[in-house]
Amino acid sequence: MKRPDSRFAQFDKRIPADVRALAVGRTLAIPVGAETVLITVTPRMAAIRLSLRTSDPSEVQARQGQVCAYLAATWAALRSHRPVTLSRRQANALAGDLYRGWANEDRGRTLAMTLTAGQWVQDRSTADEEREAFAGQVAKLEGADPESLEPLLGPLVDRLLLRRGFASITAETRADLLDAFAMALRDAFASRARNADGDYSPDPKAARFPDWEPPSPSPEAAPKTSLTGLVDGWWAERKAAGLKPSTHESYRQSMAAFVAFLKHDDASRVTVEDVIAFKDHRLRTINPRTGKPISPKTVKDSDISGLKAIFGWAVANRRMATNPAKDVTLKLGKPLKVRSQGFTDDEARAILKAALTYRRGEQEMAQTAAAKRWVPWLAAYTGARVGELAQLRKQDLRREGAHWVIRITPEAGTVKTNEARDVVLHPHLVEQGFPEFVLAAPPGHLFLRLGVLGDVAGPRQGVKNRLAEFARAIVPDPNVAPNHGWRHRFKTVGIEAGIGERVLDAIQGHAPRTTGGSYGEVTVKAVAAGIERLPWIDCLR
Repeated sequence: MKRPDSRFAQFDKRIPADVRALAVGRTLAIPVGAETVLITVTPRMAAIRLSLRTSDPSEVQARQGQVCAYLAATWAALRSHRPVTLSRRQANALAGDLYRGWANEDRGRTLAMTLTAGQWVQDRSTADEEREAFAGQVAKLEGADPESLEPLLGPLVDRLLLRRGFASITAETRADLLDAFAMALRDAFASRARNADGDYSPDPKAARFPDWEPPSPSPEAAPKTSLTGLVDGWWAERKAAGLKPSTHESYRQSMAAFVAFLKHDDASRVTVEDVIAFKDHRLRTINPRTGKPISPKTVKDSDISGLKAIFGWAVANRRMATNPAKDVTLKLGKPLKVRSQGFTDDEARAILKAALTYRRGEQEMAQTAAAKRWVPWLAAYTGARVGELAQLRKQDLRREGAHWVIRITPEAGTVKTNEARDVVLHPHLVEQGFPEFVLAAPPGHLFLRLGVLGDVAGPRQGVKNRLAEFARAIVPDPNVAPNHGWRHRFKTVGIEAGIGERVLDAIQGHAPRTTGGSYGEVTVKAVAAGIERLPWIDCLR
């Protein structure tokens, strides 16, 4: 939803009645993008309300799913009333999460913090004050007993337990956790104090934390099979088989929406009628990005397909007896086609002219500005997917004989076919100076900045969104996709230029249509001959 005093989208979701009393007094650490928002549930609070801290429609949808998934897991944890007993090894594994979060600087020199009631408050700025602050935190934690640690670390313990799916633990386990957390923070603060002195050598204590292993279920109280847990199990197997992370994200969001619709997370309670009702509910749901109902294609290809795949995996792995989504269908009508799916010549020239003359915005990242300058031209002359171009790296350009060649490879991020391919640059791109731009660029990705954990998917999607907005501002026609329109246009222009079908497919990364089409290779020489047939695009006339 939107608030009149903010351009950011707002999240607003009711707290389920059966967990509301259990949630009161707890502080939830809700993930919102790369940040964490702390919300304490009060007796008068009927819903969880927070800013999603973005106005980008695609990012809003992703963050909405992220928050929904967290809340679904939290409510499921609260519904499990039996106190959990953790071993000392498990307590130290949880403490390791805390240590890793505070042992090292990850964004240059971070200002010192004072720990009070489970929250840090920034109160110093100089290096000397920072060193003294962390040394003071170590002293505060030295020799403290569980009773004095509870007000200081108790909120941290609760938040990390909820993240692991536990709402209640035994008194003995809580004492072990408080002790383990205090020791982990002492080590972390000591490491930060060394950093302030200029010592960045590896901390030998960092290796003492074991990997997390969840407690084994007791025979008398075997836990239910959770729907969110099924997604994790399915993904662990499919990830190893090379499935795209985008599919996982889509299916994970669909399952989170399903759990929210059911108001429970128990796979054993799901019926065919539940899936059908969910399908009908999704068809009535308004898409916050468009203000219109979610498209039947999205419901079929994301929601129903996702549930079918995950439940099918659960049946095959003896996690469920039957697949309640197996026979649920949704027939789609043939969409109206009122124009070509590719850009017209005039539309292409208008976008390319804007790209050719683009100048970096005042607060815009250099990589984003470079993407707006070069990616539309690369898409026009290669027909590649915009995401494939957005993840290009400096090392993906090479000279081969008389030709400049870019390699589109899954090593740079992701490629739909999971196969690398070489595409020769059109002479017009060479004349404009693209090779010189690449050679002068620093090592790594040309058009994006890697995420905090080195991931490409999120930043690549951000670049794609910016490019879509850039093109949509010039070509507002909703009947042509602002990024994918280049691929359709390239095929049209290639056919007109007399480029062979197999060469066109090889350039664009389309799979061969027949078994025979997979024999032999389309060489750089063959690709160059095809690319040279493409007419130059004069966008300045």
